[in-house]
Amino acid sequence: MENFDAAPKKSKKLKKVSPGVFVVGLIVVLAIILALTSFFEVDATEQAVITRLGKYNRTVGPGLQMKLPLGIEKSYNVPTMVVQTEQFGFQADEIPQEISQENKPEEARMLTGDLNIVDVEWTIQYKIVDPVAWLFNVSDKQGTIRDISQSVINLLVGDRAILDVMSSERSSIEALAQDYMNENFDQLGLGINVTTVKLQNIVPPSGVQAAFEDVNKAIQDMNGFINEGKAAYNSEIPKAQGEADRQIQLAEGYAVERVNKALGDVARFNAIYDDYVKAPGVTKERLYIEAMEEILKSHTQSTIIDGELDNVLPVKTLGGNKQ
Repeated sequence: MENFDAAPKKSKKLKKVSPGVFVVGLIVVLAIILALTSFFEVDATEQAVITRLGKYNRTVGPGLQMKLPLGIEKSYNVPTMVVQTEQFGFQADEIPQEISQENKPEEARMLTGDLNIVDVEWTIQYKIVDPVAWLFNVSDKQGTIRDISQSVINLLVGDRAILDVMSSERSSIEALAQDYMNENFDQLGLGINVTTVKLQNIVPPSGVQAAFEDVNKAIQDMNGFINEGKAAYNSEIPKAQGEADRQIQLAEGYAVERVNKALGDVARFNAIYDDYVKAPGVTKERLYIEAMEEILKSHTQSTIIDGELDNVLPVKTLGGNKQ
């Protein structure tokens, strides 16, 4: 009997709650719900994109922001000031496993322009510059970033020899890769800007490492011999060039001398010819005398004999003396 009496007493206590109190409580609950769904905070490194009934409405900056409650407007915080990193071919220890990609060594293996295989590890860093495009234009954002990055690096490595990729062309590949990636991301409307492309380790696969080192050493030896040959060439060529210049100068001097002598002979001949025209007999005799004078100058002892005489005894030659 006591149990039956207790139940009516409890029901009487419940009936004592007035409708006004219930309404107030309901209003308080609704106010809390409205407050919780109307206000949100945006970090200093973020921008928030707000949609109204699923359609883009506006973008707001850092601080405490307000939106229409009860899901009418939704907010999406986007880290626009954070530099984000993607790694390829390796995984750094300091990056948490839950936010990093699974290590995939096969993505590092590439074919160079001279048909060698090389393992290339690299990183890219990017920032989100258009939060609206980042949220709505591409669904698989990270996959798209990785696919395009790998495609660009494959293209650039495939255009170059392995030794160039490992040494002189590293900076060129990094700069071109950044430009090509940004062009592709802009075409897709991904809303990001690649700020850095950095090549890390570039090595042949472990299975051919020893053979590659032998080939590389042979190439270095070949380059050493080529450099020695060029040094010898550069040493001898100036000497040969100097000797050639000297011979050319001698030849030019000789040519000038011969030309001047020829011009003098021509002038002398013309002068003699003019005299001959004026006085042929006198000119002949003068030329004869001058010719004899030149001949006799080279002979210290000479004897002139009349050509019409016969039986001339050469007295001067009898004692072995020269005439």
